[in-house]
Amino acid sequence: MALHMKIEDEIRLNILRALLEQGAVSPNIRHIQRRTGYHKATIKSSLDFLAKESLITGFGPKMDFKKFGYNLEVLTFLHTDLTKKKALSAFTAEVKRDPHIYFLTGVVGSGNWNLMARHIYRDIESYHRDMNENYFGKIGGIHDFIKAKETFYVTEPFYKLGSRIDSLVSIIRKSRGLD
Repeated sequence: MALHMKIEDEIRLNILRALLEQGAVSPNIRHIQRRTGYHKATIKSSLDFLAKESLITGFGPKMDFKKFGYNLEVLTFLHTDLTKKKALSAFTAEVKRDPHIYFLTGVVGSGNWNLMARHIYRDIESYHRDMNENYFGKIGGIHDFIKAKETFYVTEPFYKLGSRIDSLVSIIRKSRGLD
């Protein structure tokens, strides 16, 4: 009897998680050799060097989140009162437990925004429900801590969808006159 695999079953999810761990996946030396023409020893020693210098910190899969039913990426800009240490601590602790938020950082720029979060959700309704349940309905003093919030839903079409690594490599190559 043939086994019917699903992308969202435990085995596939465990494999994906393992691929995301630092150093879990080695690059394909033959593939790199075909693309560059370099000797295998050159490629291997270069990869070892880049890892030793912490320029390469790991390898992982690229995934289409829509295949898992997560059709919505959300960007949230927050104007927060960072002097409210208790609320800040409760907020960041909840963010660390929240698998939907994969990125939270401070931001500086025009306007009063000082935090930015990136989330993935199935839809707009689940985003709002989770935000209300896990943050606004749960954390004491949250309304004094978050002064304003602006939410953006990432939508298609994507006019450019590249990688930060590819951008950095291109910038460096151009600055060195290699392109």
